[in-house]
Amino acid sequence: MLTTKRFDYVPYDALRQHPSILNHRPLNLSKVDHYAEDILVNGLLEPLVVWERNPGEFYLVGGFHRYNAIAKIRAAHPGYFDRIDVRVVHGDLDEIQALNLKLNADRLDARITDYFDAIVFMSNAGWNTARIASFLDKSPAWVDDILRYAPKLDGRVRRLLEEGKIPWARAKAITKKVLASEPGRERETLEAELAALNGFALKPKKLLTFRRATSRLEKAGKQTYSLSGADLAALLKLVRGKEVDDASLARVRKALPGLFQ
Repeated sequence: MLTTKRFDYVPYDALRQHPSILNHRPLNLSKVDHYAEDILVNGLLEPLVVWERNPGEFYLVGGFHRYNAIAKIRAAHPGYFDRIDVRVVHGDLDEIQALNLKLNADRLDARITDYFDAIVFMSNAGWNTARIASFLDKSPAWVDDILRYAPKLDGRVRRLLEEGKIPWARAKAITKKVLASEPGRERETLEAELAALNGFALKPKKLLTFRRATSRLEKAGKQTYSLSGADLAALLKLVRGKEVDDASLARVRKALPGLFQ
């Protein structure tokens, strides 16, 4: 059973990387730089999550960007952060892998597609729908839909979903139509649905709504940010959604990493 054993203060060099417990997106170097600056000034406000497989044997489960940020700090300042705060968890390997996937999917910039691998993995490991839903704080119906349709998504439909160009409801509806089409006409049905998206999906979406920004900042919890007046002005321009320039977008991405996809 997955549990938190304790909170501890352990040597940084004691942390290891397990080949089955990974960061499931490429490392964002700008986010590493941001965390390095913040941790150097404010300390590590949120502990890393580690799995203690055996006494004193720690594997990183969550906090890969912060882990790399501390490595950057230590390279520039020998002796800094020789020991760090960690949350020590205990469980079977499949439970630890599921937690790793959940922590990746629960990030501020997560997409619904980030949950696909986690849910399929847990199902393949023998977890039932109710257990998966409880673990991810989602409804059983939501989990059932992903298990039923996500593995059958055409690659092009999945890319549109990942890029935020269509909602999950539309991707699911397309997949349903393809599955329900007459034998031998699946490709024809898919191509017709993709053609229909030219007038629906591919309109530019508002990058950041007030509601989404508020929700994601609330989920950030104790995360702290250092903002200038220009940063705040850029954020307001994005939320307003008019005449957004590349400089404002880049400024907000740097000041508030993970605020939007």
